[in-house]
Amino acid sequence: SSMFLVGLSGGIASGKSTVVATLQELGCAVIEADAIARQVVQPQLRAYQQIVRHFGTGILLENGEINREALGDIIFSHPEKRQLLNSITHPEIQKEMLKLILKYFVLGHRYVILDIPLLFETKRLIKFMKYTVLVYCDPAAQLQRLMLRDGLCQARAQARIAAQLPLQEKLPLATHVIDNRGDRAGTRRQVLRLHAQLQGSWHFLWARLAAGALVAGLGGLLFLLLRQCCS
Repeated sequence: SSMFLVGLSGGIASGKSTVVATLQELGCAVIEADAIARQVVQPQLRAYQQIVRHFGTGILLENGEINREALGDIIFSHPEKRQLLNSITHPEIQKEMLKLILKYFVLGHRYVILDIPLLFETKRLIKFMKYTVLVYCDPAAQLQRLMLRDGLCQARAQARIAAQLPLQEKLPLATHVIDNRGDRAGTRRQVLRLHAQLQGSWHFLWARLAAGALVAGLGGLLFLLLRQCCS
């Protein structure tokens, strides 16, 4: 019952993937909305069928899967079509996220990180987060990284960035900020500090002590039972 949720977001090409990779290395429970978004639009699933019905077969690859780049070009140029796509995929994504949250709760995790690219844009999920984390970089670096990463021209890259709330406007909405304007080592140090803060609360300490006492108690009981059986 003491498990809490941490919302992680940023902007396209702000370096969020680097932060997520570090958190996963540390053994954190991380749920990636983008990964789930790719799962729920697999052929034969309900979201896939709705997308094809609304956007046409021109967005499909030869193997029948959705061409994410072609669909991206459409939704980043037409806000109303982006809203339509979100209305199709978001309910399915949220269902899968809830399943994973329950799984991590049963496994006894202290907190779960929800990697949600549009956390600050939609705002609907913020109320469920105890903390929110923004991965930040300056606009010039964001544009350059996106062009280099995805091989986009400047106009297409700017259109994709413009489809999201500017990082500067997200800053006051976050309880924690990872400044990704520097090198990878500097970003990693910030993630380690954040992880230590989340892990080091007194509440978590008592949870670990209680769990340890429970395990020790069960171990002692098992020992007594075995001793009784062998005597």
